[in-house]
Amino acid sequence: MFPKRQGMIVWLYSLKHSKHLRKFGNIHYVSKRLKYVVLYCNMDDIDYLMRKIASLPFVKKVEPSYRPFLKMDFESKEEKEKEAKYFLFE
Repeated sequence: MFPKRQGMIVWLYSLKHSKHLRKFGNIHYVSKRLKYVVLYCNMDDIDYLMRKIASLPFVKKVEPSYRPFLKMDFESKEEKEKEAKYFLFE
């Protein structure tokens, strides 16, 4: 129903052009100090949009976010301690 989304980090030479990136996706965050924009778009279009954005003259570098590909199931500290005790006494 909802398309999968992926973020990308767009490094800029100047923040003056950051509003120009709105047509490529949703701007989530703009860092004034480090001069980058976090932009979210559909996962299917990410390769095309990264090439398109990287070709703009005010863009220094474009990096994809790897969060959709990371394992986000974490174990609690208690479970790890139980496992450690179990393996020590066998």
